[in-house]
Amino acid sequence: MRAFYSELLQLKPVAETLSESWVEFNTGGSVLALHTIPAAIAERIEITTPAMPREDTPMKLCFEVDDLSSEFNRLEGLGMPVTLRPWGVIDGVDPEGNILQVYSRSLFDG
Repeated sequence: MRAFYSELLQLKPVAETLSESWVEFNTGGSVLALHTIPAAIAERIEITTPAMPREDTPMKLCFEVDDLSSEFNRLEGLGMPVTLRPWGVIDGVDPEGNILQVYSRSLFDG
């Protein structure tokens, strides 16, 4: 997950808080933190390849970009499963099945 969010989404880990079980990414206006979950919980979670979207989860990570079209092409070129929605956002899935969304502020300004 650290590699996914670092490389694919181009987020930079916060070096001061980085450990084997914890990583923080400064996303501009907030911090995205990922951590290792206890083994007893991890054993009950099925991670598949390709990842199965966790559509029953009531949350979605959203990331703002300047150019939605370029970002769609970049993510698709890197092999991320992405869908361009008719209302002008990109939905994707991270390696653990968490659904994330990429949008452009211009969607709300126009």
